[in-house]
Amino acid sequence: MSNAFVFLFKTLFELYIMVVLLRVWLQWAKVEFYNPFSQFVVKVTQPIVGPLRKVIPAIGPIDTASVLVALVLSGIELVVINLIAGGGIPPVLAIVFSAPLLLLSTIFQLLIYVVFASAILSWVVQGYHPVGNALNSLVDPLLRPIRRIIPVIGGLDLSPMVLLLVIYFIRILLQDLLGSF
Repeated sequence: MSNAFVFLFKTLFELYIMVVLLRVWLQWAKVEFYNPFSQFVVKVTQPIVGPLRKVIPAIGPIDTASVLVALVLSGIELVVINLIAGGGIPPVLAIVFSAPLLLLSTIFQLLIYVVFASAILSWVVQGYHPVGNALNSLVDPLLRPIRRIIPVIGGLDLSPMVLLLVIYFIRILLQDLLGSF
């Protein structure tokens, strides 16, 4: 029974952390603020991030308050999952080192979801779509260097597949590091 609770809690927490990270990414990529997708992300994260933004300033294009919220939520996720699994509260040092690694792993999982969603929407939606436009704005800066090396062949763009392979490789390395803590 505890495995089901761990799965449910981990999934819900990581989905919310991904939405917080999307807020950072959307601001960094300068996606249109009035896009419905951007508005959804801001409305879902505003209750937690909004008050912190008044206290913690942004560093350049990076919304520091949102990054801090994502990092703290990752630490809380580690503690609660350990408690649900019956391991007790982990040492503070383990949380301090594991939370950033878990956050990095979540970032790479978010990258995977966004690349997949962008690719699928490019096949299904022809013309302008607000969500597709936002996702393309997020993914294009990552795909551009790959497209310089591997051009589009006969209308088939292989750059999302190459990007996904790189992301999976890095994510597996991070999971190995996280497993050692």
